Amino acid sequence: MATALLALKYSEPLTALVYCEVMFDQNISGELPEHAEFIHNVAIPWFENRGVKVVHLKSDKTFLDVFWHKIKSGKNAGKIQGFPSPGFCKVQDRCKAPPLDRFYRNHKGATQYIGFAKDEDERLLKLNGSKLSLLSKYGYTQKDAREICRKNGLLSPIYEFCKRGGCFFCPNASDNEFRHLRKYHRELWDRLLELQQVPNVVYPGRFRKNDNIICMESRFDLEDRQLSLFDCLPTAGSEDALDKK
Repeated sequence: MATALLALKYSEPLTALVYCEVMFDQNISGELPEHAEFIHNVAIPWFENRGVKVVHLKSDKTFLDVFWHKIKSGKNAGKIQGFPSPGFCKVQDRCKAPPLDRFYRNHKGATQYIGFAKDEDERLLKLNGSKLSLLSKYGYTQKDAREICRKNGLLSPIYEFCKRGGCFFCPNASDNEFRHLRKYHRELWDRLLELQQVPNVVYPGRFRKNDNIICMESRFDLEDRQLSLFDCLPTAGSEDALDKK
């Protein structure tokens, strides 16, 4: 988002913005609902109203297609793929990369603006001649990128409770993101709970490396029901308070 804003600010060539949306199933976005609404109802119209074309890509495959994929060979033959591995995301590999790769093949020779900030040294090393960072070129850090989005009314509401955005089912998401999902989008959280209990998966009982949705549900439930010290103290007019006097 900040990269696109810089392109407009500094009159850099900008043919189109490319947004590849990962889907949970054919009807439900993999984005947190607040972020999906922001992208479609705020961000895309904002740029289109300023003459910037937005290309919206989707894969034929969804997260559930990846989850229910039955492995045909090897030691896990006959098992279901299940949740993506935290170390190697098959959702990225099968749902996001293919439509982007097809798009780039149809636009050979085009320059890609990649949203790596000035202070993301390791990520900047991945760029080559056809991939450029306008954030680095004009000296913008991650903090600067957030600020330029905020000033233009283009800061997603998800940044009120998380540092980075991602799919709502991503094992790399923070506990705060999952607490938010559980509290405000219980129907999506319950879908993840159901999937955690599917048998015959490659990594049974695992979501993160050492954690899963069922354990998080128990942990969050205990947090919700936990009483503070002040909850346990007698009120000024109670019988306990009078007895102790």
